[in-house]
Amino acid sequence: MKGRPASLLVVDDEAMNRDMVSRRLLRQGCYTVDVAASGEQALRMVQNNSYDLVLLDQMMPGLNGMEVLARIRQRHEPLQLPVIMVTALADSKHIIDALQCGANDYITKPLDFPVALARLEAQLSRKWAEEDLRESQERYALAARGANDGIWDWNLKAGAIYYSARWIAVLGHEVEEISGRPEEWFERVHPDDAARLEAELSAHRDGITDHFHSEHRLRHKDGSFRWVLTRGLASRDTDGRAIRMAGSLTDITEGKVADALTGLPNRLLFTERLSRSIRRAHERGPSYAVLFLDVDRFKGVNDSLGHLVGDQLLIGICQRLENCLCSSDPMTRAKHDPTLSRLGGDEFGVLLEAVGCRSDAELVAERILNALRLPLQLEGRNVYATVSIGIALGNEIYTSPDEVVRDADTAMYHAKLQGGSRVAVFDSEMRNRAMARLRIESDLREAIERNEFRLQYQPVISLESLRIVGFEALLRWSHPVMGMVAPIEFVSIAEEVNLMSIIGAWVLEEACRDASRWPAQEGAAPPFVSVNVSAKHLLCGSLVAEVDRVLAKFALTPEQLRIEVTETALIGDLEIAEEVVLQLKERGVLVSIDDFGTGYAGLQYLRKLPVSTLKIDSSFVALMNDGEETFPQAIVTLAHGLGLNVVAEGIESAEDLQRLQHMMCELGQGFYFAHPLDPEKIAAYLRAPANNPGNAD
Repeated sequence: MKGRPASLLVVDDEAMNRDMVSRRLLRQGCYTVDVAASGEQALRMVQNNSYDLVLLDQMMPGLNGMEVLARIRQRHEPLQLPVIMVTALADSKHIIDALQCGANDYITKPLDFPVALARLEAQLSRKWAEEDLRESQERYALAARGANDGIWDWNLKAGAIYYSARWIAVLGHEVEEISGRPEEWFERVHPDDAARLEAELSAHRDGITDHFHSEHRLRHKDGSFRWVLTRGLASRDTDGRAIRMAGSLTDITEGKVADALTGLPNRLLFTERLSRSIRRAHERGPSYAVLFLDVDRFKGVNDSLGHLVGDQLLIGICQRLENCLCSSDPMTRAKHDPTLSRLGGDEFGVLLEAVGCRSDAELVAERILNALRLPLQLEGRNVYATVSIGIALGNEIYTSPDEVVRDADTAMYHAKLQGGSRVAVFDSEMRNRAMARLRIESDLREAIERNEFRLQYQPVISLESLRIVGFEALLRWSHPVMGMVAPIEFVSIAEEVNLMSIIGAWVLEEACRDASRWPAQEGAAPPFVSVNVSAKHLLCGSLVAEVDRVLAKFALTPEQLRIEVTETALIGDLEIAEEVVLQLKERGVLVSIDDFGTGYAGLQYLRKLPVSTLKIDSSFVALMNDGEETFPQAIVTLAHGLGLNVVAEGIESAEDLQRLQHMMCELGQGFYFAHPLDPEKIAAYLRAPANNPGNAD
């Protein structure tokens, strides 16, 4: 029974019958009962009230029961308002007439009340079951429309699927364009997703998974692919075999292909559109280009201003790029129909269609560079953001988006190596260099395991006494194929792949091991060994402990070890660098700034950092041969004013030596004194009776 009493109408022209039936029904406690003494009264009451069931006497004066029934059926369906005929005529003809006229059931007089009650309750139960079903269907349909989901129902035995109008609309079709065949679904699945979808369906049909759940792409009527989330559940027979599956389909394209921060198309959508361009290029000839953009020095913004400002910077760059590419200039929007995408992090991609030649793509790239020259206002400050741009032009060789993006990325890296805020167009030589770089990266990892690194030592000479005071450790890589490889060929790669701290720790230990074997010259302190330390090694947090360990392990005094760092290493994180340099100085280990003048350090760094020595880069020493002595002299004067010593690199002639001596430069090194020496030659070199300038080789 429902939660409310059933409302009944008893129609009978005999008062005794009406009263008797109504009282017995009321005593059941689950009915409300109205009575009507004639057919006319009954019709008025049905019109003005809502009843769940009518008990209608067939034989009445005036409008008889059959006539009342006919009029009720003009407005109410049998399941909407059940009517049970009460008749004293038990012959089959009258019963058949009543049922054909729309009666739901009949009972005969005199009433057998338990039988009458059972038939009444049966009709009410059926009515309410139909109402519940209808409400459920309406509720489900309303929920489906509200959720904007498509519905599918697959009869596995018959091999037919019902697709709702919304399911069909997701794919851009009209209802009459889609039949009930399974192929309407599965032939539209993206080739890359087909095998996975079949596996997911089979897993649920076979009872391996409790629910069917799949994200895949379906081909839209316009030829594009839409990402959909399909969910479903199987019903099974008594043997557990799936006989039917039903579920929903939701269009998730927007969330799948849009970048959450900028709202731009993400890498997934960019890749799909590039795939279409590649297919068209194979049919009609190449006419597209990809621009790969990377924000210059973006990590510095995140580290100094925080990730929130970094995100705002990316949004600002995105807006500049959109304004630039969506201009009315026919060279951009109208002609090239550009797709701007955030590929990830601080990387953006631009797909240009209908590119006639290389200069078209370069012109768009230059427009982008110009659009970013003005500062962005972030948190009340001006922030300048530039990008490096690599261009890959479409050709017949490309078969996948990854290949095009890879080459554009390679060109971008080339532009960044040239100083950033530049454009580079990919060529085959860039690929060769990239492959060589990849080989070096791979070989570097094996070089550590195979102990392929070697050290050579460049003597450091006192320019006053011309005696050896120390050696700079120079890293070399004894490559099994390329031979001896200089640091300039691999150190930057090792730093990028986080191998330099491991290599640096090996250099520190090996140099101290060699230094522990060097004999002291008569009347002089033992020569020191100077070790170059990379930025990552300096800032990694373990350098001071490593220094303590190797000094103790090889019984060296702190004065026998010097650490050299570049200006770039010092300004990477000044606070940490200052702490590390201070701890080394407290231990008696001196720190030098290598290649001074070639980096970006200002005087404030020299004032704050407790370094002991500046090294003049060999490029400045070479300028003296052209009569340009101003810069080396300025470095010497600055260093002496700060209480620092100076080491000059690249001394190759007696004239270089004399000029630096005149400048009061304390120390020097270069081919004029000696070429780099292998470790086993150091002892003999130190013991030689005459290792004067120019004599050792």
